[in-house]
Amino acid sequence: MSEPQEKDAGPARVDPKLLEILVCPLTKTTLQYDAAAQELISRAAGLAYPIRNGVPLMTVESARRLDDAPAANEHGQR
Repeated sequence: MSEPQEKDAGPARVDPKLLEILVCPLTKTTLQYDAAAQELISRAAGLAYPIRNGVPLMTVESARRLDDAPAANEHGQR
């Protein structure tokens, strides 16, 4: 009956139902989930919204432009 806990199993998972209803705040288009980068990608807006501790940060200010470098260890970005 006991299933293994995912304490050290990598990045936090995002609820699949949440992913189904989230849209880009700028374009209102669907988002692509990038589990490895922990981002939600909006191709229409050219933005990647970060996911922190399983929570998508859906503001333009927290997003990175897709033509920028990947989000790995970027902390000083607007």
